[in-house]
Amino acid sequence: MPEKKITTDSGIEIKENYSAKDLHHLDHSNAGEFPFTRGVQSSMYRGKLWTMRQYAGFSTAEESNKRYHYLLKQGVSGLSVAFDLPTQIGYDSNHALADGEVGKVGVAIDSLEDMEKLFEGINLEEVSTSMTINATGFILLAFYVALAKKQGADLNKISGTIQNDILKEYAARGTYIYPPQPSMRIITDIFEWCSKELPKWNTISISGYHIREAGSTAVQEIAFTLSNGKAYVKAAIEKGLDINVFGKRLSFFFNAHNNLFEEVAKFRAARRMWANIMKELGATDEKAMMLRFHTQTGGSTLTAQQPMNNISRVTIQTLAAVLGGTQSLHTNGYDEALSLPTEEAAKIALRTQQIVAFESGAADTVDPLAGSYFVESLTNEVEEAATKLIDAIDAMGGSVAAIESGFIQDEIARSAYEYQRNIENNSKVIVGVNTFISTDHEKIPGFRIDDSIQKMQCDKIDLLKSKRDNDAVQSILNKISATAKTNENLMPVVLEAVETNCTLGEIADVLRSVFGEYR
Repeated sequence: MPEKKITTDSGIEIKENYSAKDLHHLDHSNAGEFPFTRGVQSSMYRGKLWTMRQYAGFSTAEESNKRYHYLLKQGVSGLSVAFDLPTQIGYDSNHALADGEVGKVGVAIDSLEDMEKLFEGINLEEVSTSMTINATGFILLAFYVALAKKQGADLNKISGTIQNDILKEYAARGTYIYPPQPSMRIITDIFEWCSKELPKWNTISISGYHIREAGSTAVQEIAFTLSNGKAYVKAAIEKGLDINVFGKRLSFFFNAHNNLFEEVAKFRAARRMWANIMKELGATDEKAMMLRFHTQTGGSTLTAQQPMNNISRVTIQTLAAVLGGTQSLHTNGYDEALSLPTEEAAKIALRTQQIVAFESGAADTVDPLAGSYFVESLTNEVEEAATKLIDAIDAMGGSVAAIESGFIQDEIARSAYEYQRNIENNSKVIVGVNTFISTDHEKIPGFRIDDSIQKMQCDKIDLLKSKRDNDAVQSILNKISATAKTNENLMPVVLEAVETNCTLGEIADVLRSVFGEYR
């Protein structure tokens, strides 16, 4: 009887034994040296641990603020903001299309006043903030900067990231507003403005996370993400920006799944690939060639069946991210297949990071798995497979063309179908789902958002509009419209608009009237 073929989740065959003969290419560089296979810092976590973030945001700004203060007391070293769907797609909470969605999957932010409440009692100079926001990322950044100015903060010290990755929205997630070309214009406007006004801010987090959540393999995750990264870099170069300046402020966002060694190999390969891509695109400063990334454990791997098993899954994924050299990490709550994470689940998720950091020994030396015949061989194979995909996308004209033709979407859908089929025919084991099934159902208390939140937000908008200078608001909205029709940078006028108390929806709508909407 022939031996069963074993593969990674990307279909890379795993041999029974690995030896030096399998290492047709061994990268002898050290961490902190080009091409950064072993990490972007020479001492990695011996010098500084990864930033421990917990992604949080729900209901109103006031309620989310309480959770942020709780997490800061528990030891998080950076905040990560989740926004509700209306905020993500540029609708105020009183818009008809926001009905039933306000505060549900994140916090509702309609105005600068909401942003003030969200960070009340938090000094923006002292905390790094990541914001998962794309189509309206420029507006949320303007809110954040306006708040920092009100706090009297030095903008040279403000640090954080906006996700700001619209290409993956077209390919995998769907929270886009404008067509690709004006969306790319907004992104390069952010690059340009931040390089002068907000030098420590990461202007984009090029995201493979949602590509993986949509059903891609690990190989597709890095191939499509790095290909999108190339598109942003080329757009910035065409705008006349210096790759050695904006390249240092690019960051990435990856998923961590359960196949431990493939995930570690994926992170190592992605660093090496990006360093070479940036060098080919003209970067000469090695810091502009570094792939720095945030990781989130895999939401799609969490099961509603036997949810406490998810703690073990998240622990494996945490180890994958750390052994792979992440700069920042969010760990999911065990109950997230059922509801928003409860406070208890969020605390256990954070403690998982802290146990790996302080008890496991994984942070004690640089790239602990380097030199493993298996890991080094798998790193090379992941790189080779991902490079083939990027070459195919380049031949189509790049990521924008590949998305517009449906190529990337079709590839993700095919992989998602294959993965689900393997679960259903039991060739892919998911503990508690298709094997080791229990008839006992654990009762996990869910965390639900009350529908009264929408009325509270609508009342706040009404009050804001009744007390602001509405003539000044109309004047600045007209100015945004006029600026959008030129090649001028949009960020200064959008910042002026939020400081004049324009709402997020008003700003997004003005640009809808100029740019149109992507269908």
